[in-house]
Amino acid sequence: MHNVEAAPRAPVLRVTSNNDSLAVPREFSSSFRIGRGADCDVCIKHAYVSRRHVDVVYKDGQWWVEDLQSSNGIFIDGRKVPRLPVGCGVTFQLGVAGPRVSLESLKPPAPEEGDRTIVERYVQRYFGKESGEEAGEHTVFVRRAAAQVQAKQRRKYEWLIVGLAAVLLGAGGYAWHVRQQLQARKSSAQELFYTIKALDLDIGNLQRVVQGSAYRGIGLNEIQKQQVRRRDLEKSYDRFLATLKVYDPKLTPKQKLILRVARIFGECEIDMPKDFDAEIDRYIRRWQSTDRLSTSIRKARENGYTKQITGELLAQGLPPQFLYLALQESGFDPYSSGPMTAKGIAKGMWQFIPETAVKYGLHLGPLVDLRRPDPADDRHHFDRETKAAARYLKDLYCTDAQASGFLVMACYNWGEGRVLPLVREMPDNPRERNFWRLLAKYRERIPQETYDYVFYIVSAAVIGEDPRRFGFDFDSPLADLETR
Repeated sequence: MHNVEAAPRAPVLRVTSNNDSLAVPREFSSSFRIGRGADCDVCIKHAYVSRRHVDVVYKDGQWWVEDLQSSNGIFIDGRKVPRLPVGCGVTFQLGVAGPRVSLESLKPPAPEEGDRTIVERYVQRYFGKESGEEAGEHTVFVRRAAAQVQAKQRRKYEWLIVGLAAVLLGAGGYAWHVRQQLQARKSSAQELFYTIKALDLDIGNLQRVVQGSAYRGIGLNEIQKQQVRRRDLEKSYDRFLATLKVYDPKLTPKQKLILRVARIFGECEIDMPKDFDAEIDRYIRRWQSTDRLSTSIRKARENGYTKQITGELLAQGLPPQFLYLALQESGFDPYSSGPMTAKGIAKGMWQFIPETAVKYGLHLGPLVDLRRPDPADDRHHFDRETKAAARYLKDLYCTDAQASGFLVMACYNWGEGRVLPLVREMPDNPRERNFWRLLAKYRERIPQETYDYVFYIVSAAVIGEDPRRFGFDFDSPLADLETR
């Protein structure tokens, strides 16, 4: 009779992720599926993850990760691949900016031997359950001695286990109490932040109403009161951040700059996606790979654009960092003309389409339908178009965009007529109406151009806070502002 050799067993795979959906590592010894759907073996809730994203299968003596024709694909080291071997271990991303998943191959259990070893036979003889066979006197004495030793050990370890359980219970209770307190402080800080956001909306809308009103004096007094209240609330929020150590000393200077810029644009530091700084860093590297940023900033300074643009933005109560929106639109070129679209040709430094230009009081020239500079078109006069752009941004800021600078950028690029209807389908409060919630719910409908647009502007603003830290040879274009 011939022995049949058993097929090799698949090594156990341990699965971990930086996404909160997979808080506890999972282990698998057979093929499994990863995706956003509840029917997947590993369910990861994230906007970049498809309902059924990848299969992990054991083929030809090794594990493989295979893309299931997902919307966003799988990436390793920034390169999109259809499948990849696991080997001893591998880390990949679900989508170019999605969650990271790590697979680690564990050592498979040793195969059972055909015959029991000598040690096993002695264990079975002296310490195993007694069988019906007759035992010798020596065997009986050994079994009795072993039983007494085992009884004493059981009593000893029972007391140890009880004591250890009491210690763990006390430590667990204390840790739970600390976590609850920390979570309560975080929730309070978030509520305070979004109260400030709601107040920003009220102030912005009041400023719009007061302009040209017969009760302008009364309105301005009320605005000043609300602004004082806002400053007091912001000081309280900053104290919360200090106690929560959001700007932890362990953070790198770059990470602190990213948080600071997000806050300037109206996003809550405590409520940021965990992979946000990594995504911003990716766009920073894109800026570092070209001279577009340096060339544009130099042009803005040499032509005096920086001072006038930031002045108009500040006059509207907007962050001066919206300066980088004009950079992304045209590279600060006042004579830029975009391609023909369904709404006409966008022109000027701020790339106003004809409809928006007329709405904000700009005169269109006779060459409105041609991609050529037109001296008679106000859009090519950067000072006039800048005033109109600042008013337009302010109006967007006070709409359903809920004072979210990131949503304002998305509206400017894709059009408020497309963005705001999606925003209105979300709960009507600043906490729920932000760029992250929009991405989570409608990522497949938002153009990649708009996604890139927002991240290019924000990453440029991060660089602009300290350009030399990022390897650029110019100083911050906002360094001379008295309000900083």
